[in-house]
Amino acid sequence: MNKNKRTEIFTRLRNENPTPTTELKYASTFELLISVMLSAQATDVSVNKATAKLFPAANTPAAIHALGEQKLKTYIKTIGLFNTKAKNVIKACNILVEEHGSQVPDTREALEALPGVGRKTANVVLNTAFREKAMAVDTHIFRVSNRTAIAPGKNVLEVEKKLMKFVPDEFLLDAHHWLILHGRYTCIARKPRCGSCVISDLCEYKKKTLD
Repeated sequence: MNKNKRTEIFTRLRNENPTPTTELKYASTFELLISVMLSAQATDVSVNKATAKLFPAANTPAAIHALGEQKLKTYIKTIGLFNTKAKNVIKACNILVEEHGSQVPDTREALEALPGVGRKTANVVLNTAFREKAMAVDTHIFRVSNRTAIAPGKNVLEVEKKLMKFVPDEFLLDAHHWLILHGRYTCIARKPRCGSCVISDLCEYKKKTLD
């Protein structure tokens, strides 16, 4: 895929949705961090339902740490892997209080040093909260990048690096959101909705559907 085609793809995605953002509900950088940590292998809808009850009760590192692991589980037990996530969130909150003055750090290294925060979570926080050019490659973005041929790769890191290299700079800040939303609602896993896709004529997928 050449640069002109990629430029046109992102131009159309931008025209369709000029100000894309995450579907996670949050009111602070800390709430975003916790929501993204909870969203691993879970839907944004399920996370939002849980945090709608959790955040009114505790929405700072100190407050969530004070809940303790067992109490936290009562708020997030409807989310997949909640036992492990509760343990990591409590540990992360303690580190934020002890080492960062209860503030979410704005560097990849410091974010990834928090329990339960991997490269993808760090990229979401850096991009969404701190507005850095970063690409958090989840299953949706991995699928769209390979299927369309925007940035094909064998693993998420390879796709991330290709996206950072090949996505025109003017689109990099919001490309993560456009791609994830496109994968979530149009270029879906089992049967992509090519018939209603704004970039169908530019996409290099060989098995396009009519729907």
